[in-house]
Amino acid sequence: MTSSTSADSTRDRIVTAARAEFARYGIAGARITRIAKAAKTSSERLYAYFRSKEELYRFIADQEIAAVAEATRLDPTDLPEYAGRVHDYFVSHPDRYRLMSWGRLEFAGDDTDSATRETVRRKVEQLRKAQETGHLDPSWEPIDILVFLNQIAMAWAGQLDLVDATADQVRDPSPAARRAAVVAAVQRLFPAAANDTADSTD
Repeated sequence: MTSSTSADSTRDRIVTAARAEFARYGIAGARITRIAKAAKTSSERLYAYFRSKEELYRFIADQEIAAVAEATRLDPTDLPEYAGRVHDYFVSHPDRYRLMSWGRLEFAGDDTDSATRETVRRKVEQLRKAQETGHLDPSWEPIDILVFLNQIAMAWAGQLDLVDATADQVRDPSPAARRAAVVAAVQRLFPAAANDTADSTD
């Protein structure tokens, strides 16, 4: 094994361990010593790759933002199905939902989160263009569309246990029904464009 390969392996172990640590404890509650131990390395070695706990979290969050974008692919002409994909992603990866939620809570108002800001700007521009071409109601502010869309899409990601708590009051307690509710809610607010075959990328 070359030194370069060894370094890459160590870095990968650190990132994997840190992802689990941040998802469980958040940024403030995470401990570098636990991350280093789980990664089978030292705290000193970890700091050789990442200068601070916050820098390590941001690196992982940036990876996750890219992974979500790749897995869900915003299509302004079919926001209901996009919401369904976002729902599927976070319900399937509750640890990643927690990871991103910690960042929103602990870094609220922090203007150094460039990856998130750039992603938001890009999606807002996609929505604006869809309005200009008649695919979305232009009376909405694009940022409002994006925020409402994300909130609905992730509504069940962290609280599917509520269905079990009210099982005797729910007509259909299946996960598929929750997804269908997400898609239906977005369809009512932002209907998919009829007979549209335009390609869109995130």
